Amino acid sequence: MDFFLQLLVNGISLGLLYALSALGFVMIFKSSSVLNLAHGELLAIGAFLFLVFSTWARLPIILAFGLTLVGTFALGFVVERLFLRPLIGENLIEVIMMTLGLGIMFRGLLLFIFGGDIHSYPDFLPKSLTIQWGAVQIPSVNVATFIIGILFLVIFGFFFKYSSQGIYMRSVADNQPAALSLGVHVRRVFALSWAIAFIVAAMSGIVLGIINGINVHELSAIGLKVFPVVILGGLDSIGGAILGGIIIGLIETFTGGYFSTALKEIIPYIVLIFILMVKPYGLFGLVEIERV
Repeated sequence: MDFFLQLLVNGISLGLLYALSALGFVMIFKSSSVLNLAHGELLAIGAFLFLVFSTWARLPIILAFGLTLVGTFALGFVVERLFLRPLIGENLIEVIMMTLGLGIMFRGLLLFIFGGDIHSYPDFLPKSLTIQWGAVQIPSVNVATFIIGILFLVIFGFFFKYSSQGIYMRSVADNQPAALSLGVHVRRVFALSWAIAFIVAAMSGIVLGIINGINVHELSAIGLKVFPVVILGGLDSIGGAILGGIIIGLIETFTGGYFSTALKEIIPYIVLIFILMVKPYGLFGLVEIERV
């Protein structure tokens, strides 16, 4: 029973991390219908930027974290302005291929600057965050993941529901021509979507770096885990991304605990194939009906 509870806690913690990462992916898709194939590289950029501030520059952790969020937010605007805005109005496949090219370019730059070795952050999480409940232990990094995940998911939930920019983003996602006719600045919405996606990816990359170390190839590969999460929850559903992340995290953790660590790595993609065959629009995705 203790082993089951330990896996349950680890699975929920991992699932919240996947949900947070998938949130940025869903935001870009909701606002522009673009599948961001550079998502894994965005995780790596955030993780390495925090490494530069916290380890190389030796800044206080809070300041390094704040500068990382500000830097990735600004970088999101720059990337959207330079590479993606010129493609507005072009075929969707061209924009998706641009994100693929951006991902390869980012990965190459990170490998050129940092190499392919594993880097690590200084040990800054207080030991007091560790929770011991009988034989079940929740490490400080899992507690921090849970706190960060819940905090930012709540913040983004209120942002989308109550802020003017969040309402604009939802209106563009629901009906872009109608939003344009009502005076919504669609290009600004696209830019904000990319900027927020960069921030969310950076936070996920930092937590993953704390857990597994920072490596360009591993962080890029973890970005692929976003696809099973968002397909399961629904590509255009933020709530679905949260639930999908928790489900995938639990399935992956229990598979590794009770069956095989090798099977653990592929089980999310088995779920992906199954969902595409049975329910292509996911648990909460909107079903598109075309009438001829």
